[in-house]
Amino acid sequence: MPPLTEKRLRELLGNFNGKRIAVVGDLMLDRYYWGSVHRVSPEAPVPVVEVDTESVRFGGAANVANNIQALGGRAYLVGLVGDDHPGSMFRKMLTDQGLETGGIIVDPDRPTTIKTRVIAAGQHVVRIDNESKLECPAALSAKLIDAVRQNIGSIDGVIIEDYNKGVVTGDVIRAVIDAAVKAGKPVTVDPKFNNFFEYRNVTVFKPNRREVEEAVGGKLKTIADVERAGKGLLASLNARNVLLTRGEEGMSLFQSDGTVTHLPTTAEVVQDVSGAGDTVISTLTMALVAGGGITESCVLANCAGGVVVGAVGIVPILPAQLRDAALREMARRGDGHS
Repeated sequence: MPPLTEKRLRELLGNFNGKRIAVVGDLMLDRYYWGSVHRVSPEAPVPVVEVDTESVRFGGAANVANNIQALGGRAYLVGLVGDDHPGSMFRKMLTDQGLETGGIIVDPDRPTTIKTRVIAAGQHVVRIDNESKLECPAALSAKLIDAVRQNIGSIDGVIIEDYNKGVVTGDVIRAVIDAAVKAGKPVTVDPKFNNFFEYRNVTVFKPNRREVEEAVGGKLKTIADVERAGKGLLASLNARNVLLTRGEEGMSLFQSDGTVTHLPTTAEVVQDVSGAGDTVISTLTMALVAGGGITESCVLANCAGGVVVGAVGIVPILPAQLRDAALREMARRGDGHS
């Protein structure tokens, strides 16, 4: 694997600025209650959390968009929100943060997805999900597809972010990939179980270990298991690349030319893995559209993932954090400083 030099790192990070990425997928709000625990409830054997602060952040595909913006890019979000107060809050947050709202479709028949997390002393106590998993009706799917097709000429890449909430249907997947491929734009995918094998002909298919084990029906216990699964997915999906993320064991890249690269994790402290996959695919896609090769783009994505798992709650990666993490990894590997 060729070294990632400081000069090349500066070039790639500089090229992030202004890149426009369409993010198609399930939009969410993440609500947090932060507090402390000093006693157990007399009503049931559960902790009583005394709330100190609360916050609302972007989740799901919206967290991907937030990461893209934090890295200096422009995110064009395409997805559904409900005709409800959380949906209005979501759109206002987009406007307040300077994110585009033109691809947001209001569905009066579904609630806006909200995941509420209660955190005490840095530990998750409980998560409460308010959502619908009903498949998006054809009329709304058509609007989502049109939102991509009408903007494909002005975007640099496409991310499909599927959380199995019903927005990313087979029709949406096929139409969005087809539009991007015809326009010569890279497509990266963060899949879930329901439509796992629908993502054909993409630039990068990025499942995690659990998703692959569910799809192929077996545990990935050894490197041989990982390589067999990765190569199988590469062939069955006709993908240019498969990036299999493996948690504390890092990630494995499978390229269509037969090259296999295993990248160890760069995480120094793991506090919370929520949203790490969003950060990985955001950074990977930004690096690709900035002119990065697939391997160096994966190295940067791996570094980004290693940073955000060190924070509690879902947070985006910042360019300075990514640069510092990449420099530490380069020093560890003995890469050049030219």
